[in-house]
Amino acid sequence: MSSHPLLTSNPHELVPFIEYTVYGNAPSHVPNLSNMTEPRLFGTHIPFHALAKSIKESNSRIIYICRNPLDTFVSTWIFLNKIKPEHLPEFELGEAFEKYCKGIIGFGPTWDQMLGYWKESIARPSKVLFLKYEDLKKDVNFHVKRIAEFLGWPFTSEEEGDGTIESIIKLCSFEKMKELEANKSGTFARNFERKYLFRKAEMGDWVNYLSPEMGEKLSQIMEEKLSGSGLSF
Repeated sequence: MSSHPLLTSNPHELVPFIEYTVYGNAPSHVPNLSNMTEPRLFGTHIPFHALAKSIKESNSRIIYICRNPLDTFVSTWIFLNKIKPEHLPEFELGEAFEKYCKGIIGFGPTWDQMLGYWKESIARPSKVLFLKYEDLKKDVNFHVKRIAEFLGWPFTSEEEGDGTIESIIKLCSFEKMKELEANKSGTFARNFERKYLFRKAEMGDWVNYLSPEMGEKLSQIMEEKLSGSGLSF
């Protein structure tokens, strides 16, 4: 683990985002992905229905992670204000919240994106693994093993007993990632400062920014939008 690339490189450099990094300069520059060493790992915010046909029909596997929409909104709002150009005014909380509740946000309404991957994970569980951030936080060990099994590389009995899983968890922990120089300085993609990618990693932090009424409003919207799907928060 002492020479692991996560110790010297930002996670977004190791797992590039399709829309920001891989095709960020298209159409002037379209990379040849076949030149990348397999297995290839990519990140994306693209809704399932908008993914390329080649992704949907290939043997590639998708791990989708979402979190409580209240925390997602607050995290997004803070991040967008940090990366905005200096000449633009701050995105006011109330205005941003109303737009979010109407589904006006990059990559479409939160509930639509969740449902797209949720339904696909039920229809094709070997293709899509649907995870909640809150569940990951509560039992990291279980979900690390679950992810390994989903990817077709389950841990051996020896690895489960020699601390390999615990080492991975420690290496990838928020606390470890935030303290690394690779994540505290410099920029990535469209000149986003790396330090803005790691904030608190807490559950329920939305209560420090939103009123009870705002929390109730978005919760009701999510309950209505997800009704009958089996998905809830």
